[in-house]
Order: sequence, then C-alpha cells, then structure tokens
Amino acid sequence: MATIKRTTSAMQNFIASMNKSGGYARTSKYAVVITPPTSLNRLAAERIEPVVEGGRFERGFPSSPANPNASIMKSLHTQLGQQVNLHCNSVSMPGHDLQAQTQQHGSAPGRQIVQSHDFAGTIDATFYLDSHMRERHFFEMWQKMAVNTNTHKANYYDDYIGSMQIFQLDSQGEITYGIKATEVYPETIGGIEYSYDSANQIATQAISFEYRQWYNMTADTIASYKGSNLFELELKRYGY
Repeated sequence: MATIKRTTSAMQNFIASMNKSGGYARTSKYAVVITPPTSLNRLAAERIEPVVEGGRFERGFPSSPANPNASIMKSLHTQLGQQVNLHCNSVSMPGHDLQAQTQQHGSAPGRQIVQSHDFAGTIDATFYLDSHMRERHFFEMWQKMAVNTNTHKANYYDDYIGSMQIFQLDSQGEITYGIKATEVYPETIGGIEYSYDSANQIATQAISFEYRQWYNMTADTIASYKGSNLFELELKRYGY
C-alpha cells in the first residue's frame, strides 16, 4: 500500500511540474528566420561608370551594377524571404562542445581539462519547393554571392555571410527559446531525387548551412517564459 501511495504521489508531482512549466517542448513547434548577407544593400547600390578613350568617365551613359548577383539576391529576398522561412519543414538546432585535453600527474588518473570550445557541424534544414522551385533558386543565388561560377573565384567573406534564427514555440505559438547563428551561408545545396512512384510527394530541398557560432537569445527572458521586444521586432521584420 505504501508503494502505491509513493507512486501516486510521484505521478502527481510529475504532472504538477509539467503543468507549471507549460508542458513539453514539441519538435513540430518552431519558427525559422533566415537573413541573407547584410551587405546586400551596399553591394546592390555599387555601380560601374562607363569609361571612354583616355580613361575618362563619360556622363550621360547608363552605369551598370558592379555586382549583378547582389541586385538579384536583394530582389529575391524581398519577394521570397518570408516564403523561404515559412517553407522550412525541418531544421536542426546546432550544438556546442567543450574541447578538453588530458592532464595527468604521475600515475594518478588523468583529468579532462577544458582548453577551448567549438560550434562543430552544420545547420541542416529542408524546405518545401513551390512549382517553380523558387526556394532552390534563392539559395543558388546566395551561393553565387560567395563564388563566381564563371571565373570560379571566391568573393570576400563579408559579402556572403548572413544569419539564422531558430525559435522553439509553445502550444500558443509564443517563443520560449531561441538561438541566433552568425556568419551563416548555404554551404551545400542537396540533390533532388525524382521518381514516378512519388507522384503525391511534395519536393523538398536539403540545405546545409555553415556558421561560425550561435548564442542563446532567450537567456534573459527564459525564466518568465515570455518573449522580449527583440523577438517581436525580429518577427515583424519578416511578416510574422
């Protein structure tokens, strides 16, 4: 009888604990905000003036974009930015690891002493594709910001890095946790397999994002389980 009472009490405490915390985090409750290179406006505004004989700039002739890919990427982000975010049907929350080195004194058991830390791996995500595969085109153009596919020369690092935010949502759609990854770019655009047997399947695009590091955006507000003005401003920027 005592065992049953202890079990019942433990179950009640468990239920009370979950109710107090707002329930479990659901992997189907999330939001993603992808921001392409922050230098887009500057790169898209740069122009090349026509030069005539003698090396003089000729007025009256139209100038041309110094970086045509930047102009296209800026336009794509304006038109498709929200669609790309909404069509992200899966994403991996990145991890963090401490790098340790063994320290041993004599014959005593060694200790693993932390020397540094790292943000290993990539952020893997998949996106639903519309009938024109605009989401794939969006990331193809982003990669062209990193390397010229005609000359095969790499561009400046700051010209192609953006950022990425991943939010955990509760059952009411409120943000309870969020991270921001910095210096992000689409490292790999995965292949797409076609088959007559998959007539009713929606095509998806796998993307692996490289990034430098991430930080917890909810560290100051997680105790109250409510978002801050930072979240509201970020989401409003992208139409949420």
